Amino acid sequence: MGKGLKIALIAAAVLAVIGLGLFGWVRTGYDNVVSMDENVKGKWAQVENQLKRRYDLIPNLVETVKGYAKHEKEIFENIAEARTKYFQAKDVKGKIQASNQLEGVLSRLLVLRETYPQLKANENFNKLQDSLEGTENRIAVERQRYNEAVQSLNTYRRTFFGRFFASIAGVSAAEYYEIPQGEEKTPQVKF
Repeated sequence: MGKGLKIALIAAAVLAVIGLGLFGWVRTGYDNVVSMDENVKGKWAQVENQLKRRYDLIPNLVETVKGYAKHEKEIFENIAEARTKYFQAKDVKGKIQASNQLEGVLSRLLVLRETYPQLKANENFNKLQDSLEGTENRIAVERQRYNEAVQSLNTYRRTFFGRFFASIAGVSAAEYYEIPQGEEKTPQVKF
């Protein structure tokens, strides 16, 4: 083997090593930016899951609490009405009617309490409040995780080589989840 052939083989080997190193570097950078992009998408999917939970949970809880509160309110209004009628009755017959009305309402209340021992409007309101707080906390956590993933991707995209790899992979900057102006305050639930 001649000296020139040896030099050519060494040069080819060096170029092959450089080429493989360059390919490995490009592949790693490309894979890194694609991984970051998928992480951002995954984090956004979690935000959407929690938002869907909010939109599924809150109306059901509100209606449940409204129904329970209405039912209890109706019973207590009937009790108050029967009590008032009793004290306003002019004769025994009127007092008996009022007493029977009160007895019927009280028996409904006792049956209701036996069937649903936890059925108290204040407990339902507390549960609604706890559920709302829990849902809002979950959304806040997922929003934070999403914004952290966006920050990682956008920071990488702003680096010299990150911009190159992002353009090769077709990955653009991600948007932060920011609260719109005027919605910084916690929403109030009113019945």
